Amino acid sequence: MSGRGFRLSIAKIFKRVLLAVLALVAIAAFGIAVPRPLWYDEPALAKHSHRILVLSNPIHTDIAIPVDDDLMARFGFLRAAGLDLDNPNLRYLVFGWGGRSFYTETPTWADLKVEPVLKSFTLDQSVIHAELAGAIPENAPAVTVLSIDDGGLERLKQFVLDSLAQADSGPVSLPGSNYGENDAFFEARGYFNALMGCNTWTAAGLRQAGLTSGLWTALPWMLRLSLSLHNARDRFAASLSSTE
Repeated sequence: MSGRGFRLSIAKIFKRVLLAVLALVAIAAFGIAVPRPLWYDEPALAKHSHRILVLSNPIHTDIAIPVDDDLMARFGFLRAAGLDLDNPNLRYLVFGWGGRSFYTETPTWADLKVEPVLKSFTLDQSVIHAELAGAIPENAPAVTVLSIDDGGLERLKQFVLDSLAQADSGPVSLPGSNYGENDAFFEARGYFNALMGCNTWTAAGLRQAGLTSGLWTALPWMLRLSLSLHNARDRFAASLSSTE
């Protein structure tokens, strides 16, 4: 191949890579900027008195719900999985959804294996991860504080419950798959795929709670940015409640 032909080949490769990058940027921007739902028929004066948290790492998000008597009663089945709901330091129940293979086999980045990663890009059985948490600093970089009303909190709790697969005896736990003493895995409804995965589940739960997310938020930073973009009213409500 001549020098000129080689330069033309490199130019074509660069152009294709650039077009692919621009397409990904455009898709991400579209997914963040387009709200879902397009509108929300909530009374403008609804009191957003409950603060929930979205916890994120580079690839995954969880929803932290503050404990109250109703939450403890409805999620009492966690006791059967060995979780100490009577711990006096308990402040939140934290829930996340994901692919069974990757989620249960990768408690830390050091445990990352090729097979679970590849499975996450096809179809995998899904699981719910439930974890007990104490006080969580709301100003931590990985924490997003959101304010919802009574109806939103009720719908969010029901969304998590509806995400669990059910047997005659209730939710189905996965003994031995937990990371430690304060968490447990359960069979979940649906199948996991990296394009419609844990962060789109989190977004769906937040929409049930009355919040607005982006149309498609496959990564935590996309979800956080869309929440910030579309929920100015709720951030204002949260700031008011923090001063009361």
